[in-house]
Amino acid sequence: MEAIAVSLILIALVVASSILAKMSPVALPIPFVQIFLGAAAAFAFDFRVQLDPPTFLLLLAPLLFLDGWRTPKEGLLHDKGTIAALAFGLVFFTVLGAGYFIHWMIPTMPLAVAFALASAISPTDAVAVSAIVSRVPVAKRLIHILEGESLLNDASGLVCMRFAIAAAATGTFSILEASITFIWIATIGVFVGVAVALLATTAKDWVSRRFGEETGSQILISLLIPFAAYMLAERADASGILAAVAAGVVMGWEERSGRALPITRLQRAAVWDALQFAGNGAIFVVLGQQLPAIVTGASEAVQETGHFGTFWLAVYVVAVSLALLFLRAAWAWVTLRILLFREKTADSDFAAPNWRLVAATSLAGVRGAVTLAGAFALPITLDDGSPFPSRDLVIFLAAGVIVLSLVLANVGLPRVMNVVTLSPRPLLDQDEVRARAAATQAAISAVEQRLSELSKNPGSAERHADAAARVLALYRQRLGSRTDAADVADPDIREIERELHLAAIRAERAEIYNAARSKRLPEELASRLIREADLIESRFSLS
Repeated sequence: MEAIAVSLILIALVVASSILAKMSPVALPIPFVQIFLGAAAAFAFDFRVQLDPPTFLLLLAPLLFLDGWRTPKEGLLHDKGTIAALAFGLVFFTVLGAGYFIHWMIPTMPLAVAFALASAISPTDAVAVSAIVSRVPVAKRLIHILEGESLLNDASGLVCMRFAIAAAATGTFSILEASITFIWIATIGVFVGVAVALLATTAKDWVSRRFGEETGSQILISLLIPFAAYMLAERADASGILAAVAAGVVMGWEERSGRALPITRLQRAAVWDALQFAGNGAIFVVLGQQLPAIVTGASEAVQETGHFGTFWLAVYVVAVSLALLFLRAAWAWVTLRILLFREKTADSDFAAPNWRLVAATSLAGVRGAVTLAGAFALPITLDDGSPFPSRDLVIFLAAGVIVLSLVLANVGLPRVMNVVTLSPRPLLDQDEVRARAAATQAAISAVEQRLSELSKNPGSAERHADAAARVLALYRQRLGSRTDAADVADPDIREIERELHLAAIRAERAEIYNAARSKRLPEELASRLIREADLIESRFSLS
């Protein structure tokens, strides 16, 4: 009963944070409001949330699954070298560089714990990056690179943190053993995620074909997949995070098959949007609720260094954030010049990475819920039962880095991203024109074919011709000024017209899916066009 009450309170606070953020005269990132509400609830109502550290990583499974599901795959494949360099190379570079820097700055923090903190703050947040760049004009290709990086570096950063925690708990570390273990947990984690997603989607598709599709069951299956993948991978001593991401990628490919009903896709998307908002928000509310105790514990840890006062906590946060910016800028400058240099000969419009591109890439390294959940996932005690060293300080520094990265990104990104140039991809508006034209032609052909089938009954040929003329007129005006035909009183003609509309919409959607699968249409645009078709079909299906 208590767990249900706590969950409802967290959801209520997340909802309130959204309302307050919109009411605020100053544009505030919602995480700031959520942290404030969590702290206010803790003071006013003695609201406390106690979660086991592994629970935080389990809560990340659906969020990372959704990132893998919705991240455009063609962006990952087109810039796979750049994304891999940022998602893996930059993470390892950050863990080493920031880990040694933190240990040098705070000698009382063991090196293994400093590496754990560096691992937690190395991943970027896909939701935060997308929310910020959506407000400023920016090259789509850069957005795809940043989204691809944030999708993959969650797993690499949390895997590194796993090794750091083990080293802190046992006091031993072997590079050879860690490398072998990394290959194992990564390979098996991806395999488990792919296998779970394939088995689940294959089974549900078979049931839907044989017995019909139930929308509620389809949604529940999609909710269970990330948890099943995570827990099975963890049981195999592999990475549950990688399993969840891999399952999400498979789910994205499954979505492009178009086997689910339109109403299922629409309702499933709404449920997952709500889950994503609630999950990210709840993590920040919990941070606010625990913030007073974390500040107290962090201040005590700082005093061991000979520094007194919470002022030094702010100094540490700023120093760590600047170190992250420097490391990210240095890595971006080198890797972007190396990996994008080969395009210079193939593309005469190639713009070499300049300081603005490096600055945009650096400022876009916004930390978010993954970093916070990773910090909370630190064990409370070591293997011998003693308290985990500097745990409160690690959580506080991670939270401070999140807040400061959000501030810097909101202030700095709009100033540099609107003039960033990066070898452009084909313009989406041209792709959209061609896609809509092809879909419209497919719809017209489907209506004409359906009309020939319906007109086999001579007694109703006139009605069929009238209904078909109205539907065809609508599609032939699709790209021009669009007007709705007058209502028809005859229910038979309305039913024929509805049937022809459904045939046309399904032909449109099939053409869009074919274009997406054959790489003739960007996945992001295809998803938008499919959603439009689903909304229209749901209206005709319910009429």
